[in-house]
Amino acid sequence: MSFPELPQPAPGEVLLVCVCYEEGEARWGGLLGEIAGRREGDVVVLPDGGVRLRLAEGPGWDHLHGGNVPALVPDGGPVPPVAVLADSAAVHGGDGPLLVDLAATPGRGVRVPSARLGEILAGLLGGALTFDDLVRAMDAYGMYQGDGGRPAFPTPTDPARGAFPALPATAGALLVRTFFDDEEGWRALLAELGGTDEDGWVGTGQDPDEIDVEHYPLEALVVDARAFEGLRPGQVPALVPPGEHATVVVLADAGTFAGPGRPLTVVDLYDTPGQSTVLPCRDVGSLVCNLEIGNMDFHEFVAVEGTTPWWEE
Repeated sequence: MSFPELPQPAPGEVLLVCVCYEEGEARWGGLLGEIAGRREGDVVVLPDGGVRLRLAEGPGWDHLHGGNVPALVPDGGPVPPVAVLADSAAVHGGDGPLLVDLAATPGRGVRVPSARLGEILAGLLGGALTFDDLVRAMDAYGMYQGDGGRPAFPTPTDPARGAFPALPATAGALLVRTFFDDEEGWRALLAELGGTDEDGWVGTGQDPDEIDVEHYPLEALVVDARAFEGLRPGQVPALVPPGEHATVVVLADAGTFAGPGRPLTVVDLYDTPGQSTVLPCRDVGSLVCNLEIGNMDFHEFVAVEGTTPWWEE
């Protein structure tokens, strides 16, 4: 599946892209009223700084995810530091629009309260805020300065190397090795996950009657390539191809081989692209299964600072 190129905003403008459609018609819900801007044709001038939002709508962007946005920015013009998506969570769920980083770590996302959009964008454009500031102040729901509690394992914002290849296209989960200093630990992890089959998947071919439903096995395509050494959660969304793609990407990083329970870092690709949580490897399969069937949301697996993680209760 391919998405059309995004329009080139004028200098000082930020794109507000509708990615939620019903029968080909754009659905903004109450978002345009909630941001309290002044409409000037296809531009909304926001209060608290006067940032100009350029509205972009077209059914070709239906279900566009944050990680795919950087590749759709046209070449040849200035790259704005951020784009804003009006997605299903913002339109139907009232979760606030999704800001997508286009400069520091392209593809990662943060949600912001609709009423504060003008203030926050003015801070980003004027240099008073960076995207890293937004990520560091996310709550467990991926909302900037929300009241849902700070994650116990916040998504890293420190610099990492920039060039990585695209990840494989698959409708399942991906298990990506990013740390290569413990070969024995890597083999032990794969064995604990049930071993790999001839197609490179872990967790397949198990007898349903023997599965521990409390610790559902992780079924994922293994990506074991040094090209992904040092990959950080925020960099993952931009590496996932458009169209059919993984529900989540699971990273086996340095922490996996240093901590008890072989903890894995799981990266969200939907609600807040790039947001991460850390779980013991035996519990990651349950996360993936529940997300795939829509039984739970990603934030329900995010351990909140000051509380006991659900898997230790």
